Amino acid sequence: MFRGNHPARVDEKGRLKLPAEFKRRVDEAYGPQFYVTSKDGKRAEIYPLREWEKVEEKLAGIPSMNPAKKKFLDVTNYYGQMAELDAQGRLTLPQLLRDSARVTAEVVVLGAQTYLEVVNHDDFKAKLEAEPLNEADLAALADLGL
Repeated sequence: MFRGNHPARVDEKGRLKLPAEFKRRVDEAYGPQFYVTSKDGKRAEIYPLREWEKVEEKLAGIPSMNPAKKKFLDVTNYYGQMAELDAQGRLTLPQLLRDSARVTAEVVVLGAQTYLEVVNHDDFKAKLEAEPLNEADLAALADLGL
């Protein structure tokens, strides 16, 4: 599992150096290949290839004419590209996604269990302050057993 928050930088060439804790997990469990995409253009999602292939297996079971499947594929393919860690532990985020999500310079790399999310630091902090976890959220999570 990927968990926690690790501040990082995206360099001028669009490369993100994977934070050491996440890099260690990648080395232990996954290897250097990733699928980088987004579901909303506001966050980069970095899936170890094996985890993305699980998503694709689930998608394969959904009829091709399903409108939600089509939308999901449209957006994840639009923003998505394969990426591979280089010898320094960096991977390049797609230009289109860097621009859309504003993931340049200071970013936050968040663990999202089976994948990583990369968000603009200032935008993310502002969102947390504007939309804090509230009683209704906690009640909804309690209903789900958390």
